[in-house]
Amino acid sequence: MPWTQVIVLGLVQGITELLPVSSSAHLYIVSWLFKWPDQGLTFDVALHVGTLLAIVLYFLRTWIEVLTKNFRLLGLLILGTIPGALSGFLLEKFIEEKLRNPAVGPIVIGINAIGIALVMAWADAVSRRTRDLNSVNGLDAVAIGVAQALAVIPGISRSGITISAALFREFDRESAARFSFLLSAPLIAGAGLKKALELRHTGIPAEMKIPFLAGMTIAAVSAYIVIAFFLRYLQNHTLKIFIYYRIAFGIIVLALAILSRPR
Repeated sequence: MPWTQVIVLGLVQGITELLPVSSSAHLYIVSWLFKWPDQGLTFDVALHVGTLLAIVLYFLRTWIEVLTKNFRLLGLLILGTIPGALSGFLLEKFIEEKLRNPAVGPIVIGINAIGIALVMAWADAVSRRTRDLNSVNGLDAVAIGVAQALAVIPGISRSGITISAALFREFDRESAARFSFLLSAPLIAGAGLKKALELRHTGIPAEMKIPFLAGMTIAAVSAYIVIAFFLRYLQNHTLKIFIYYRIAFGIIVLALAILSRPR
């Protein structure tokens, strides 16, 4: 696997997984534009492990509290994870075959990039932002969890749709992002574990061991930095920059998809 591909995809995963811009869309589009072959199952596992490490390490104190004494929040995270786990289990094959193929993938990503940008703008505009993480209840967990379930569709963005759902539930921006990140960890872990189990008979090929470690490290470090930046950014800023970026990204992707179609 070329080092350029390792570095670029590691950075793309780390930077876009937790920002409301859709990591799957960016990974797909970058590989599509550079005509890179599929990075393979081994590298997918590395990217998932890297992102998960960043979430675990950044919120380590919170995770220790959740697992040792804050069982209410633990139960809410489990409740919120169920819809996403079900959608991934039931729809993964359909999504891969119908919505991620080269013929329609870029179109789906472009449309959803713009569509979710409008949802984010609506949520950011109408939310009263009067609640914090301590006020999360079962209805919040279900609503945000159902929103997360939609993230299996290319271009939706897990953090974009869950932060929007939390804003509709009147959470402040930073608390919405915190709950979004915490809620994403079990699904990212599950996706990584599922892919890792598929490797259990063959293990990591010898030639992929160094790219695996490099991709995991790049994704972990960049994702950790992004979490710290994003949470601080949301203390005093709106989501406008990400909304504008998604719209521009979606327009560019749609234009490229149309221009690259065989005539």
